[in-house]
Amino acid sequence: MRTFAIRARDGVMELNYSEDSNKPPFRKFMITYNPKFSIGDNLENIKVALTGLPVDAAIIENSLNYEFSDTIIGINHQKIDIGLAIANMMNVPVVNLNKVKEVGLQKAVSDKSNYLKWHLDYYGEYSGKRNYGQEAMLTIGNGYFGLRGAYVEANADQDNYPGMYVAGVYNQLTTKINDRDVVNEDLVNLPNSQFISFGVDHQQPFKIKKEDIQDIYRSLNLKTGVLTTTLHIQLSTGHILEVRATKVANMTNWHRYAIKYELKPINFSGSLQIYSEIDGSVLNGNVERYSDFNQHHLDIIGMSAHDNQISMSGQTKTSKVAFVINSKLDSQDFDTTSSINTDTENQLIRQTLSLDVEPEKSYEFEKCVSIFTGNADDDKLESAAQSELNDSSFNDTLNDSQKFWKDVWNKSDIKITNDITSQKLTRVNIYHMLVTSAALASGKLDASVGARGLHGEAYRGHIFWDVTFDLPFYAIHYPAIAKQCMLYRYNRIDEARKYAKSEGKDGAMYPWQSGMYGDEQSQFVHLNPVSGEWDPDNSRLQRHVSISVAYDVLKYVQITGDRDFMEKYGLEMLLSICKFWVSMVSYDKDADRYDIHNVMGPDEFHEEYPNADEQGLTNNAYTNIMVSWLFDKVATVVSKQKADVLKVANNKSGTDSNLLTQMSDIAHKLRLDINDEGIIGQFSGYFNLSKLNFDSYRKRYGDISRIDRLLKGEGKSPDSYQVAKQADTLMAYYELPFSEVEDVINRLGYKLPANYFTSNLRFYLDRTTHGSTLSRIVYSVLDEMDGNMDQSWQLFSTALFSDYYDIQGGTTAEGIHLGVMGATLQIETGCYGGVRFDTDEVSVNPHLPQNWKKISFKQAYQGIKYQFEITHHEITVTADAETHIKVAEKDYSLTKNKATTISYK
Repeated sequence: MRTFAIRARDGVMELNYSEDSNKPPFRKFMITYNPKFSIGDNLENIKVALTGLPVDAAIIENSLNYEFSDTIIGINHQKIDIGLAIANMMNVPVVNLNKVKEVGLQKAVSDKSNYLKWHLDYYGEYSGKRNYGQEAMLTIGNGYFGLRGAYVEANADQDNYPGMYVAGVYNQLTTKINDRDVVNEDLVNLPNSQFISFGVDHQQPFKIKKEDIQDIYRSLNLKTGVLTTTLHIQLSTGHILEVRATKVANMTNWHRYAIKYELKPINFSGSLQIYSEIDGSVLNGNVERYSDFNQHHLDIIGMSAHDNQISMSGQTKTSKVAFVINSKLDSQDFDTTSSINTDTENQLIRQTLSLDVEPEKSYEFEKCVSIFTGNADDDKLESAAQSELNDSSFNDTLNDSQKFWKDVWNKSDIKITNDITSQKLTRVNIYHMLVTSAALASGKLDASVGARGLHGEAYRGHIFWDVTFDLPFYAIHYPAIAKQCMLYRYNRIDEARKYAKSEGKDGAMYPWQSGMYGDEQSQFVHLNPVSGEWDPDNSRLQRHVSISVAYDVLKYVQITGDRDFMEKYGLEMLLSICKFWVSMVSYDKDADRYDIHNVMGPDEFHEEYPNADEQGLTNNAYTNIMVSWLFDKVATVVSKQKADVLKVANNKSGTDSNLLTQMSDIAHKLRLDINDEGIIGQFSGYFNLSKLNFDSYRKRYGDISRIDRLLKGEGKSPDSYQVAKQADTLMAYYELPFSEVEDVINRLGYKLPANYFTSNLRFYLDRTTHGSTLSRIVYSVLDEMDGNMDQSWQLFSTALFSDYYDIQGGTTAEGIHLGVMGATLQIETGCYGGVRFDTDEVSVNPHLPQNWKKISFKQAYQGIKYQFEITHHEITVTADAETHIKVAEKDYSLTKNKATTISYK
């Protein structure tokens, strides 16, 4: 085993590299710590020093002793978990020398590797958006609620934001901006019920303050869903304590969560108080740029207490969603039913428990919480919340969480060999996919998955086309969740019809941003943080969201084989959406072509033509290609329906056989703008736009991912330039099999040169700033298709890291990017693993990244469960039914429950 050992000295890190498991001969390096640079920059010098030397593990020779980590060192009057830092930087495990002496190097490395693959850890106290981002990444939840991973002792301030959100609970408020009434609908931040803290000698509850904290370690155990925060505290009075808070959500009784709160006085005895609160004075304050808007969404109606329990009830101000939040404070060491004092003030109810403590003795408390929401006239909410609370305990919640996540990892884990970091972040993504959605499987919640999960307030918690990037994972592993995402859209089809009618169109036009009711929630103005000005917002013109809804219906039914859904809901949705798109086209008789005007593509930098009077663009290539594809697919679906089923769907959608005739004509005659080199124009007139000097802007600003804001800050407009926020023109190649996109282009009567895909990919990559995290996802897949594996991997790995490192400079603070998380999982299995469900036959064409030795996963397709193990040369596949698959374009038969190994390279 190739190792390097680290010994931290005063201002110096001594490295000893060994090619034989930390045995001589050693190659020595001395890394001088430069206090002018950050810790991260100093650690980068370790990687530089070892350039060209293969490394399997690192060993810390003189780490500090902590119960939460054995790889923390001190250098230059600072402490750092160098094990976490090096694991992230070099993708190798870092072990403690004492552990090596105890169990041997091989086992120590194996144990640490396993730990790193299952834990998301943070060491140290952080402030501002960085801590906000860590709270989002440490969110616990169950698809009914999301509870940000804030310190339980924290109230909302510039460094901490203990938000809690319940799926589907929105509220609309009006604010006057520039003499205009602006209505915003927000996913509501509900009262802070996770607060629990302590005080010494009847002092105020302890709050998170840097000067009081010696150490902080937060660890999310992905295997069990348990978040543990350990604090070493020294108060200004000299009192020293160790405090540990353990949070866990109940994943099946999803109205509950629980906190175990443990305290150990180190150097004092005397009086100690435990404080537990429910705070209803909260507002929506997670997103700074929304601060000019009215964010006070709650009316607190009642607060009560009895024995060791407290309760708060209220409702949202305009949507009138009622809520009841109950909590109880228990302890095995004390009778809390008779010794708690309760007081109320300013929409806050607080319990205080006083006790006498002794040094070096641990004291343990449990706070259990139940949350119910419903109609304001529902008089059963309080009794339901009370019943749930009576049945809850920390151990019950913990056992439930452990059982749930064990099933998740058995069913939907993706195992990656030889890449610790990718393995960990893959599991982080699967974790958050379920935190956002698990309760939706019950069919009892009229909600879907928001673009930022239940983790923050960006995008106001709305549902976008991002569902398209998440749906395959849900459909493959949790079809009930995918179905609920589709039913959310179906339940709002009447609003989609009203929206179409309000714009002079037919059928169903789904909104770009959807919330509680399914009406359009996109704004007409938005704040540019660069210029500080309120700019027009035409994003509602992204009518392609209706294509995504139809695409999701088709994808869901294809993967699950749920024909019942298609007959009862899907067909009506498809016909209604097609009816809308037929009404969107205009016919050019002279050219015998159809055009689609006044739309925006996924790019979002282009909202209209320069100096134009009308909003929107004409013939966005992605939109037109997908409309042609959709019309053809829906015609095929219709042809397979029973007459009585089709009749009912036609009656509901107001369509008849004439619609199919119109769809066929349009599907053959939509216009694309293609130049002489075979480059598909993003929209009509795209090639007339000016080219931008990207190098100049990078020198001036550094990060130009949101160059639209930079241009507007200079008084210019991105509408004038060939620049893109994210994949647009080539987006269809991400969503559809390559052959199906080519069928569309051929059907439209266009002939492209042999190398057109490569030329188009280079053309648009050169003009894309990746201002959306989804951009790298799409281009990673397109690069793999084009044989550019190095760039594919670079884009994928950046996307995989995007929330962990918050690469957009603070956006993770406002919620995780769920679309990226779902899409990375599909790249791993469908692009790199090569398992695709394009037809009724499963096809496998792997292209593993060079550093992955093997990828293993389970998937279900059309009722058959498959298990895959894929290396660089072989595939081993097992199915629970007799079936056949195609591997590297060759057909193979599978025997039920018998593993079949196939060499493909």
